[in-house]
Amino acid sequence: MTAPPTTPRWLDPEEREAWLALVGTLMRLPAALDARLGEQAGLTFFEYTVLAMLSETDDRTLRMSDLAGLASGSLSRLSHVVSRLERRGLVRRERVPGPGRRTVAILTEEGRDLVRGTAPDHVEHVRELVLDDLEPGDLPALTRCLARISARLGDPIEVRS
Repeated sequence: MTAPPTTPRWLDPEEREAWLALVGTLMRLPAALDARLGEQAGLTFFEYTVLAMLSETDDRTLRMSDLAGLASGSLSRLSHVVSRLERRGLVRRERVPGPGRRTVAILTEEGRDLVRGTAPDHVEHVRELVLDDLEPGDLPALTRCLARISARLGDPIEVRS
């Protein structure tokens, strides 16, 4: 990490506008997703993401550490969320034999049914909130920009060119 410059590099008007637009989106988008998923399925966006990531695997099973990465959350946060999902019968955990503390999360039939029932409305909501107003060429540019920001945050995402 480099030392901060002695003179602040203030944002110019265009940079400030972009920054405030990003901040506003980062603050409002999760709340909008949480609200809709809460109404539809009694889930937070993070809980839905955990269930969706499990549903996309062939055996509906992922190691907790892998699931945390896919859901963009810490292992601690994931553990608390999986405990809540377990109480609802949507997920179960199993220890993996062998050395170390290896645990997998497994999507139950009830969890799979909830994801299947919720996914169509969730995808439509994502389209309404994020994708529908983009111009041709915006999506690849947005993806590239977000990938660079994610890489800076230490969480690189793969971008297909």
